[in-house]
Amino acid sequence: MNLKEILEQVLATRSSAFLANDPLSFPRRFPDPADREIAAFFSASLAYGRVAIIRNNLEDLFRRMPEGPAAFVRSFDPLRDGGRLNGFRHRFNSGQDLACLSWLLHRMLEEAGSIEGFFLEGDDPAAVDMGPALVSFCRRALAIDVSPFYGRRDLPPEATVRYLFPSPAGGSACKRLCMLLRWLCRPDDGVDLGLWRGISPARLIMPMDTHTARISRLLGMTRRRTPDWRMALEVTERLRHLDPKDPVRYDFALSHLGISEGCTGRQGEACIPCAVAGLCGVVVRDEGPWT
Repeated sequence: MNLKEILEQVLATRSSAFLANDPLSFPRRFPDPADREIAAFFSASLAYGRVAIIRNNLEDLFRRMPEGPAAFVRSFDPLRDGGRLNGFRHRFNSGQDLACLSWLLHRMLEEAGSIEGFFLEGDDPAAVDMGPALVSFCRRALAIDVSPFYGRRDLPPEATVRYLFPSPAGGSACKRLCMLLRWLCRPDDGVDLGLWRGISPARLIMPMDTHTARISRLLGMTRRRTPDWRMALEVTERLRHLDPKDPVRYDFALSHLGISEGCTGRQGEACIPCAVAGLCGVVVRDEGPWT
């Protein structure tokens, strides 16, 4: 089988098991699309670090919002509600960061009615990909008045909530925001959510982290070593050969070969059941199927 056939088979047979081990399982808990949109933003924002820690901290976060994520954010008042996030911590980000994020989302909803509406204000549908829209989104999000938190309108340079809004303008792969767009813009296929209708999946960019970067190199989709924006564009272009209308369709399968199935980039026991072993440079000792 070729790579496309293999990845389609992985999606068909392992998606349920992978989803149980993925932060995307959290927005899927909520039946209301408004809750799903906000829960997806929180879940994607904290999708860095070990999976077990991500899941534990998302459980903690959503327990603090018993009325639902959308209602929490729509009515969020920093003085009244900020304390509900006291003591929350996820690696680099504190409860104050999550309260500030809630405020930024609150203001987006006030201005545009939805996070999608706010995002689309900075999108040019004629752009080849989502890079310019992501630059605009991050710039406008970080320009929202944050005086309830910092006593000044502008966000201080050292504010760690900035970590949640990386921009392609700085060369970042923007993994979590690209993943959020995949969740929201791809059709509901039992994995992704299909909530946003204003962005074509053909324009999405591959969410690039250590897992997808490593597996993309092993499959010969890139020779770059650093998972940055340039690597994300290069791998996305390769995936367009598999599906030009929906290139990031295969992100879920590729990433979970590392997250859930233990690919380390070195030949070992994880290679024996691996679906792509026959195309992998480590196993077959070549440059992969793209050369």
